[in-house]
Amino acid sequence: MDKQTVDALCRKQKGSTHDYQMDWEADRYHIGGKIFAMLGADSKGVPILTLKCDPARADELREIYEGIVPGYHMNKTHWNSHYFDTDIPEELWEKLIEHSYTQVLQKLPKRVQQEVVL
Repeated sequence: MDKQTVDALCRKQKGSTHDYQMDWEADRYHIGGKIFAMLGADSKGVPILTLKCDPARADELREIYEGIVPGYHMNKTHWNSHYFDTDIPEELWEKLIEHSYTQVLQKLPKRVQQEVVL
């Protein structure tokens, strides 16, 4: 997977918005004002994509894939960071992005959810 493809997958989520956080040197993707994905780097400058995840699934993914670790600078229970060029299958990336988007969308107020869906 590459950054350009991840960027396109994040931007195609319905109602998503994008900004760049200079202090973090990271691209952030939002739904309803809440982050669902962050494309940046770890402390060594290695590119990562950080996504929200159901806690049970987050642990399972970390056990299966070496390239998935607890969220870098995020709540380790609810966020995973994903390294590029690792053992994560290409077809899984889009599913993980969609799962993160859905996790955040479901926590938004109903009014905001309806605005996004319309």
